[in-house]
Amino acid sequence: MALVIYNTLTRRKEPFEPIEPGKVRMYVCGITAYNYFHIGNARVFIVFDVVRRYLMWLGYQVRYVQNFTDIDDKILSRAVREGTTMAAIAERFIAAYFEDSDRLNILRADAYPRATHTLDGIKRLIHELEQKGFAYPANGDVYYAVRQFDKYGKLSGRKLEEMQAGASGRVEGDESDKKKDPFDFALWKAAKPGEPAWESPWGAGRPGWHIECSAMVRQELGESIDIHAGGMDLQFPHHENEIAQSEAVTGKPLARYWLHNGFVNMDGEKMSKSLGNIFLTRDLLQQYDPMAVRLFILQAHYRKPIDFTTEGLQAAVNGWQTLKEALLFGAEFGTQLGWDTERPRQGEALDLQATEAIAQFRTVMDDDFNTSAALAVLFDLAKDVNRERNLLVHTGKPETAPEALQSQWQTLIELAQCLGLEAQPEVSTLADGLSDAAIDALIEQRQAARKAKNFVEADRIRHELQAQGIVLIDQAGGTRWHRA
Repeated sequence: MALVIYNTLTRRKEPFEPIEPGKVRMYVCGITAYNYFHIGNARVFIVFDVVRRYLMWLGYQVRYVQNFTDIDDKILSRAVREGTTMAAIAERFIAAYFEDSDRLNILRADAYPRATHTLDGIKRLIHELEQKGFAYPANGDVYYAVRQFDKYGKLSGRKLEEMQAGASGRVEGDESDKKKDPFDFALWKAAKPGEPAWESPWGAGRPGWHIECSAMVRQELGESIDIHAGGMDLQFPHHENEIAQSEAVTGKPLARYWLHNGFVNMDGEKMSKSLGNIFLTRDLLQQYDPMAVRLFILQAHYRKPIDFTTEGLQAAVNGWQTLKEALLFGAEFGTQLGWDTERPRQGEALDLQATEAIAQFRTVMDDDFNTSAALAVLFDLAKDVNRERNLLVHTGKPETAPEALQSQWQTLIELAQCLGLEAQPEVSTLADGLSDAAIDALIEQRQAARKAKNFVEADRIRHELQAQGIVLIDQAGGTRWHRA
């Protein structure tokens, strides 16, 4: 079975065929940097981190771009309240984003473009829209003429006459006296006295929200990309407006596949600022293991709503403990079982159970990234590994042959890494740092990452070991190590 993806644009599952064979260009809408990111954002970042990891596991070369919106009325409002600058607010919360996303084991993007770094591209795109008759200036502002783009609404399925006038913008104030049509939205906004501004052919001002992403996609990935992704709330108006802006200029599809994850509910109610039930990820991570949070999010299919409850999170904590024990099995018992941890696993060395687990994992993930079913594969492996763990603890010997058990454990490590679920061995309190068993386990994880072509993760583990004074030597037949 080949990978099939549900495409929001066509409203059906389609075989995945990238524009360039073997390569994937992927853009995910990131944070507006005026606050810590909330659980709804966390779901976006975790879900599409897994999509990226799985594509890499399949062998694709993925260029993954995630933006930061650092010009926005919300950022400006916070800066005014705190008596500081928009740039200072943005820097603070971009730094906080990395702290929280790293804890959730979200791989760093290949590029993090910012609106402030893309102003030339933004102004160029607005100018081209003007030249083609899709935009018009109005007293220092520039607006997109929605009715000029006859395919407007194709992503969301909305008809213009059914839409609420003014719903496609993200700016404050009354613009009705400047717009030619109430459905038009801002590409450039004239600055008010005392506001931060950038020079442009239309006067000092700042870009609208939607044009920023169109320009950043074009700058980092080109005129047409493979996957554009984000939360369901971005389908309209943000992504709809991106399509209108980009495709009006290029005449090409902005993205071949549009992916959107479902909403997050809090105790049965949709999470929203109006209801006051926004839960910040940073607060959640003070109460729960980040891997348990990640596991909780992946237990539901990404397109379905997910309900955050205390009971659900506690169940994820218990589930993570089961997985964690199995993932750390090699660090605890690998030496006792005589495992050769320097030997990279070869495909022909897999036992039947490991081979079947990989095949089943791929089958369910190929069906629109069904992480819920993929986790079931992991828990089946973990159950068997933990049964052997109990036998070793109580009888001193396993029921399964050590070679087959190692194959099953290594498979569990590999598949769990594909979902971004990783357990770190406890660091020794001795002066010499990590124990030999802990080092061997990390090397096993690195080898699994390399085999999965997850070179970002492999480098992270190497750097982690280097920080502990462990030198790795890759050579034919495996990896040797010694303490510096």
